[in-house]
Amino acid sequence: MTPAQQPPGETRPGGRTARTRAAVLDAVQAELSEGGFAALSMERIAQRSGIHLATLYRRWRSVEGLVCELLTEASTGIPLPDTGSLPEDLRLLARRIGTFYTAAPMRRLVEAVVSSAARIPRADTVLADFFHDRLRVAGGLVRRGIERGEVPPDTDPEAVMSALGAPFYYRILIARGPVDADLAESTATAVWAATLAGAYRVGGATPGVGRATPVVGRQRTDRTD
Repeated sequence: MTPAQQPPGETRPGGRTARTRAAVLDAVQAELSEGGFAALSMERIAQRSGIHLATLYRRWRSVEGLVCELLTEASTGIPLPDTGSLPEDLRLLARRIGTFYTAAPMRRLVEAVVSSAARIPRADTVLADFFHDRLRVAGGLVRRGIERGEVPPDTDPEAVMSALGAPFYYRILIARGPVDADLAESTATAVWAATLAGAYRVGGATPGVGRATPVVGRQRTDRTD
């Protein structure tokens, strides 16, 4: 891929390029926290970051491109585990999600984008595209579990990942409560049990029919790190 073909914001890491990117994304997050998506503009980001407006347009093209990259960058703070056991992966991922959202800037980022998505079609599209891609990538945990025979072969990976993330977003956006270790543990336990029961099978297949043997998974969920 040549530089001209690279997606918005994608450049070689290191040096001035990395400093420019960091300054711009910091500015985007600060602007979102203060004014939400509606007040976000390329001009304000250029002023706050100290990066020339033409550079922003050349590399990111639009506010939506910047917000999408900021969300993607933030999601790297939640690395996907690969322990060789789906219940362990679910537990570890839930813990990482919980730790990630204890940081106030991350909570404010989600709050700002979700709030804007309810009012602004452009923000809604950015948010939907981000979560669609994130669920697809995270679904790799479940696909590996299917290959190992831990769960029914027609389990929907994205449905499992949606169920794992939902309690955190409910706690942050609706209940307005703390995200803690108890939430992570109870969420992972409930999603694993529901997955074994066939709750997330493609096409709404009858739970319990053709279910994978859960013995190994249940033993592994009792283990502590």
